[in-house]
Amino acid sequence: MKISYNWLKQFVNINWPAEKTAELLTDLGLEVEGITKYQSVKGGLQGVVVGEVLTCEQHPNADRLKVTTVNVGSGAALQIVCGAPNVAVGQKVAVATVGTTLYTAEGEAWTIKNGKIRGEDSHGMLCAEDELGLGTSHEGIMLLDENLPVGTPVSKVFEIENDEVFEIGLTPNRADAMSHLGTARDLRTGLIQREINPELITPSVSAFHIDSRMLKIDVEIANKDLAPRYCGVTVSGIKVAESPIWLQNRLKAIGLTPKNNVVDITNYVLHELGQPLHAFDASKISGNKVVVKTLPKGTKFTVLDGSTVELHEEDLMICDSEKPIGIAGVMGGLESGVTKETRNIFIESAYFNPVSIRKTAKRHGFSTDASFRFERGIDPNITEYALKRAALLVTEIAGGEISCDVIDIYPKKIEDAQVRLNFDNAQRLIGEALPREVIKRILMSLDIKINSVTETSLGLMVPPYRNDVTREVDVIEEILRVYGYNNVKTTEKLNASISNTSRFDDHKLQNVIAGQLVSQGFFEMMSNSLTTANYLQFSTQLKEAHNVAMLNPLSSDLGVMRQSMLFSGLESISRNLNRQNYDLKLFEFGKTYHDYNGNKAEHKHLSLFVTGNKAKQRWNTLSQPSSFFFLKGTALSVLERLGLQKRSVSPIESDLFSEGLTVSVGNDRLVQMGLVQKKILKHFGIEQEVLFADFDWDKILLNAKNQKIKFREVPKYPEVRRDFALLLDEHITFEQIDNIAMQTERKLLKDVDLFDVYQGKNLPNGKKSYAVSFILQDEQSTLTDSKIDKVMERLKTNFEKELGAVLR
Repeated sequence: MKISYNWLKQFVNINWPAEKTAELLTDLGLEVEGITKYQSVKGGLQGVVVGEVLTCEQHPNADRLKVTTVNVGSGAALQIVCGAPNVAVGQKVAVATVGTTLYTAEGEAWTIKNGKIRGEDSHGMLCAEDELGLGTSHEGIMLLDENLPVGTPVSKVFEIENDEVFEIGLTPNRADAMSHLGTARDLRTGLIQREINPELITPSVSAFHIDSRMLKIDVEIANKDLAPRYCGVTVSGIKVAESPIWLQNRLKAIGLTPKNNVVDITNYVLHELGQPLHAFDASKISGNKVVVKTLPKGTKFTVLDGSTVELHEEDLMICDSEKPIGIAGVMGGLESGVTKETRNIFIESAYFNPVSIRKTAKRHGFSTDASFRFERGIDPNITEYALKRAALLVTEIAGGEISCDVIDIYPKKIEDAQVRLNFDNAQRLIGEALPREVIKRILMSLDIKINSVTETSLGLMVPPYRNDVTREVDVIEEILRVYGYNNVKTTEKLNASISNTSRFDDHKLQNVIAGQLVSQGFFEMMSNSLTTANYLQFSTQLKEAHNVAMLNPLSSDLGVMRQSMLFSGLESISRNLNRQNYDLKLFEFGKTYHDYNGNKAEHKHLSLFVTGNKAKQRWNTLSQPSSFFFLKGTALSVLERLGLQKRSVSPIESDLFSEGLTVSVGNDRLVQMGLVQKKILKHFGIEQEVLFADFDWDKILLNAKNQKIKFREVPKYPEVRRDFALLLDEHITFEQIDNIAMQTERKLLKDVDLFDVYQGKNLPNGKKSYAVSFILQDEQSTLTDSKIDKVMERLKTNFEKELGAVLR
């Protein structure tokens, strides 16, 4: 949120530097994230002065140039070459002196220098209005009032606005501070705590009066729960034109683009007081009647930006006697908007139900300044005041007269919230006993009324604009932020307890595995748990009935919580590929969410994603594409790090993969890994292969806790390696060889490894060759050749018998 310091000082008379004010606002909870300078004309016209043309002669070497001498009030007259057709002796002109920096319409800076133009010296420039940023004309130099003194800075002539703008990171609960008035209220509260007692200056509406009753608009509220308060008034005989410079500068300072005087006034009041307004062209309101109601589902409506939406049956609409003319609290209609031809307007000022507005805005993907405020909750008691403020500004700037009584439909007044504050609870939560008079002073500065006082507590009335203060703890938080967190003393004694935690705690194992993956070149990512329900089309195993849907989704693409870690990871990969990051190794700890017949469930997962080359290409190494076996090795190393050695491997059955494996321990399926289906990758615009491993982290934690660490002495006797080259049927897997070998020799055989695979020339059809190594070791003595030969012979026999293997 942007807050203009000049604008803010109209509410609170303060002459502090912007940095000091920003520090106070931050201490109060309105964190100032930055301060930017604003100038209504970039550069502030520094170095541009009023000059008088003394002489004007034809340039000897150019037909379209003139050589002038100009008095700028600083000694000798300057010779300046000028190409403007309207330059003449005796004119008062804007002169950019040497060293002045001017800016193009695109914001590019250029500096005035001494130079020669077609052989004649030139020591400055006579400026047109577009060169100064004061207009768009370039037909000739800008002519100034002949009574202006020579040497007067042009910035004073045109009242250049210099401002400082606070960028405030507003938290969602502080709807009351979404305006200059709201920020000023907080600033005044902070100053009172520092024993400075400025007055809060609010715009006066005492001049408001009814000029005539010639244009009455009837208002009907069909659903009073969705529109608890609705105000309106008409202004007739206006002239729609550009806004005055001061109003344009206020809006430009906070990043808004001026439109016309009527629209600018509604935007001005919104940012001034925090009350959204809308102006309708009264001549386009059929039947001179406004009806606030919902419409049937599917009704089409064209909004101000020209887009057409299909309405939901719960969308609150502003209608006339025949048709809708605006989406309440969100955006007006194209046909009823204010144009240059508009002469009569109906100004709307209302308090709409925040939940209704938020649902409508998110349902249609709109985010406007009005909806931003309505959906967080505005002050229902400022509605009429803001309407009168806007109407007075319209009559002042656009002319016209107020042509009807103020319409104010407010059947059930929103009362102040009643809260009781216990002094002991305040001391317990703050950590310090604040003087009761300090507490009372802070509460009064926050416009919180004290309606009863006892020895132990206060009875309080909280104004409706503080819709985030409804409980005792909220009041205590308000007291603390105004008192100052930094002012709370720390105790001399600190108490701490040491918790007894298991080494198998979730966060500890996550850190262990994350450290291991990072050391292997992986990067950790965090993706959104919210996703689109459209991803269910890619798997029959993901059921629509199991979706956990959002009641109030931010958008249709974030309407449900994910059932799989795959799709959010592919979104990240797609984003990286689009930014030319082709070699990726990513991992994420996250959750999936499911609804099983009304029973909500969360499952924790670890996901791995690998695509592209295993490592960046170097001068001394060839790039090597990532393969399934790289992913498999990484996944198994995770399990081994957690002590999960006894596991089984089986073909994958998930339709998210084109091929892959499932790793289990007992009946628990721990990991599914493989190559992602190409049709899924195509949906994300991914053309290269993506390998994915999905760990069921909940089951991994349970199994890891059951693993006992066994220590043994390092053997004194050496290992022995023997190799077999086995001719096998091509359907035989290495896992079968490994299992047979370990069952054949349980004592001496320590490891089995596959170091070469060959298929092709010189081998029979349907056959392949495996080169397998066997590591043997006797922990009690040195192995002899005869003992080794016996083991190898038994291995050979069992391979031949069970696998039909032939030793090559």
